[in-house]
Amino acid sequence: MAGRRGVSCPWGALPALSAALLLPLLPGLAQTFGLRDLSRRQPGEPRMDQAWLQIHSEPLGENVTIAWLSDACYQCLFQELVPLPLEEPGVAVDSQHGMTLMVNSAMEHKELCRVHYHFGEFGNYSLIVRTDRSSRNISCNIVVNQKPVNSYLPIFFAFLIYMGIFTMLALGQFCVNIEPIRNWLYKKMNPRETDRLINSELGSPRQTGSVSSDLPPGVWSTGPAIPRLRSLDTFRGLALAVMVFVNYGGGKYWFFKHQSWNGLTVADLVFPWFVFILGTSTALSLSSMLRRGRSKGQLLLKILWRSFLLFLIGVLIVNPNYCLGPLSWENLRIPGVLQRLGGTYLVVAGLELLFAKPLPDGASMEAPYSAVQDLLPYWPQWLFMMALEAVWLCLTFLLNVPGCPRGYLGAGGIGDHGKYPNCTGGAAGYIDRLLLGEKHIYQHPSSSVLYMTTVPFDPEGILGTINSVILAFLGLQAGKILLFYKDQHQQIMLRFCVWSVIMGVISAVLTKCSTEEGLIPVNKNLWSLSYVTTLSSFAFILLLLIYCLVDVKRVWSGAPFFFLGMNSILVYVGHEIFENYFPFKWKMRDTQSHSEHLAQNLIATSLWVIISYVLYCKRIFWKI
Repeated sequence: MAGRRGVSCPWGALPALSAALLLPLLPGLAQTFGLRDLSRRQPGEPRMDQAWLQIHSEPLGENVTIAWLSDACYQCLFQELVPLPLEEPGVAVDSQHGMTLMVNSAMEHKELCRVHYHFGEFGNYSLIVRTDRSSRNISCNIVVNQKPVNSYLPIFFAFLIYMGIFTMLALGQFCVNIEPIRNWLYKKMNPRETDRLINSELGSPRQTGSVSSDLPPGVWSTGPAIPRLRSLDTFRGLALAVMVFVNYGGGKYWFFKHQSWNGLTVADLVFPWFVFILGTSTALSLSSMLRRGRSKGQLLLKILWRSFLLFLIGVLIVNPNYCLGPLSWENLRIPGVLQRLGGTYLVVAGLELLFAKPLPDGASMEAPYSAVQDLLPYWPQWLFMMALEAVWLCLTFLLNVPGCPRGYLGAGGIGDHGKYPNCTGGAAGYIDRLLLGEKHIYQHPSSSVLYMTTVPFDPEGILGTINSVILAFLGLQAGKILLFYKDQHQQIMLRFCVWSVIMGVISAVLTKCSTEEGLIPVNKNLWSLSYVTTLSSFAFILLLLIYCLVDVKRVWSGAPFFFLGMNSILVYVGHEIFENYFPFKWKMRDTQSHSEHLAQNLIATSLWVIISYVLYCKRIFWKI
């Protein structure tokens, strides 16, 4: 941790501070513009993400039941909603996804009619079931009794608040660029010491030129510290900000929660990006430390210690099984986010250290096969990664899992027409339950709600760690590009774009551009191969954009995400530990309001931005 010394700071966290003060207005704004005040919700009315359905049916001469099936549940069994006649005036139905309602004969077990509809939140509807007297056919129709509310208005209001504040900040930045004002500010500010402290840990690709081609192999020269790429910390901070927001609840919107099984939501994007930038930073930091004369033995001990600490913090401090009671070995969850980061870092950094070589100065454009100079010297690492991926493919598709078909990638439960209820995750789930035990993995997977699965499944399990290593290695490749093409911005951005296209094409082939019908669907729970290629494609493009804006054009400082990226481990661990404490959480007036949840979650996220900003100003950086 760094020492403390007075330093002037940029105003990059002011948007977060201002937003934290304004966001409590969201509930009132939402009610003003048409969202219902649910504090006066009557018994029997729908809850958040629900609508109210009244069922009106003519006497059908037989007992019937109403069954439902969500559009988001692939090849699932219909579930009974309610029998007719109703004892209550209505029934609550899900409004997050479209659904199919089916009227069945209870005696003959046959379908009488069905209707597909996407209900709106807090709407009031009627299902009309009637018999045509001439044809004796039974028909189903949905009638709207009361229009639903627009539950997305709070997001719109929050967007306007943040955009307004960032616009004012941009105007302030424009004023700062006026020469008289800038000269006055430069006299008051001296951020060089902070930059020197930061650069002592992580290098910049600009520093790779410090190695002279006259030096013998294996000898690294030292050079003056040069400011590192802000785009990497900005990328990391952006991923962390979204991660904190969705972990706190994301306003209770379904697209800020993890996907039930196949497919992607916003919540499924951020952890892979964090893994990707871990690989990128590893390439730069190892290169920087080797150039400063650190031996490989010293760096290996540092890698082992850092990996151990990440695993230990994840197991003992950031462990969701605390909610089951006092943590003991009996219910200790072994896998986890930090545990996976530790294991991934150990493999990728260790492999990079094993094959690390000095980069001769000026070799970037004159070396043979310059188009692939960032690939050819590292062919043993690529062979290792391909072998590792072959292991994942063989275990996933060839391992014999009792009671399940080979190569099963489904959610189990009521999915696949209920044929494999205990096969959640196929080989990945089986390996975790076999090696770790059911009580030592995640007890409430995202598939348990929609697919009604009953077996534990861990999205950070053993088999998925293999593809996590692959993703970090692709991030490492981004770091190699920055090292080999130092200061050649066009080459760097071109290669980022090419890699993004390559990964995108692989994803298209594996998924057949379909959520469910591909050879290997995109699946965050399994960390499937297509999930890795898809997210790495997004990561290359996102890094390209941030690199262009922050380090090339310099039209954006990276604030406020830059400050989060500078203290990523502290913010992640802190947001997990203090999640249920004020001021990050408080008792709501109405827990069935998206606007109140959104305000609370955005304020909590903004507070962590402010905390990271203050730590940056105090030159406090927690590094493992």
